[in-house]
Amino acid sequence: MKFNSIILLPNIVKVFSILFMASLLWMGWITGAPDARAGVTSTGITLTPVTSQVLPDDPKTTLTTVVVNLAPEAKTGSHRHGGMVFVYVLEGTVRSQLNSGEIIEFHPGQSWSEPPGTVHSFMENPSRTVPARLLATLITPTGEQLTTYD
Repeated sequence: MKFNSIILLPNIVKVFSILFMASLLWMGWITGAPDARAGVTSTGITLTPVTSQVLPDDPKTTLTTVVVNLAPEAKTGSHRHGGMVFVYVLEGTVRSQLNSGEIIEFHPGQSWSEPPGTVHSFMENPSRTVPARLLATLITPTGEQLTTYD
C-alpha cells in the first residue's frame, strides 16, 4: 500500500492545533487581552482568553487566542477586528457573514479567516438547544483594540 503524506498533512495540522490549544488551557496560560475578558455578554456569548503574547521577533505584533462560546440562539452584531483573524469551529454550528456577503454555515472542524478591515456583518448559533464553541486567533498590531462593534 502506498502512503500518501499529502492527504494526511491537513489532519495532522488540525490535531496539533487542537492539542496545542488544549495544553495551553490545561496549563493555565490564560491572560486577559484588552477587550477579550472572560465572562458572559448580554448576547449569550462567553469569551475565555487563552493567551495574548507579543511576538518575540516582532514587538509591534501580538498574537491573541480566545475560546468563544455561543449559547443556543446567541448572535453578534456587526463588528470588525484590529488585524487578521483565524476562526476554527470546535463544537456546534455557526452561521457567519463577512462584508455583507453570503451567510455561510460552519460545522466542527471547519474554519474561516478575516483579513484586516473585514466587516463581520453577522454571526450566530442557529441551534435552539446546542451551544457552539470557536477558537479564534487574532494577529494584531500591539496595543490595537481587538474588536470594535459598529
